[in-house]
Amino acid sequence: MQVPSVSADPVDDPKGYQDLLVGLVGADDPAAVQQSTPAQVRGMIDGAGDLLARRPSDGEWSALECLAHMVDAELVASGRYRWILAHDQPELLGYDQDLWVDRLHRPIERPDELLALFEPLRRANLELWARTPVDDRERFGLHRERGPESYALTFILMAGHDRFHLAQARRALGTLRA
Repeated sequence: MQVPSVSADPVDDPKGYQDLLVGLVGADDPAAVQQSTPAQVRGMIDGAGDLLARRPSDGEWSALECLAHMVDAELVASGRYRWILAHDQPELLGYDQDLWVDRLHRPIERPDELLALFEPLRRANLELWARTPVDDRERFGLHRERGPESYALTFILMAGHDRFHLAQARRALGTLRA
């Protein structure tokens, strides 16, 4: 699968952003995509060595910063899923991913520390998906930047988000190895 190196801006082009992430999932089961992510992250970490925390260039995240962002996104999605399912059309706040990485991950954590938060959140979110009745997956929240987003769409977006940022992390490592 070819993953683009640039994403549509989620604020300036919300539809383009959604289309990109949904397209990265395609016909694949979003739960299977998400379930495979922790092992893929661990495989990437195992082969990265000291390159993991190095940025490939100014303004580009290191592979470890990509992982930190994925952890932040999983944390935010955990809340969004639950708000959507428990409340009627809740407001869903956006966040500035660069600010979160720059302000919340300095100094950058070790990979095992990031995975210690990511993996149980991901498991809990997959379990929530599995036990949620199909009809309830169409409940939606009102994303401040992108408008109405159902639980199902939010879940699919997270699967595409995984694929996008894993590819970004692998590109960062590939650039450093070249």
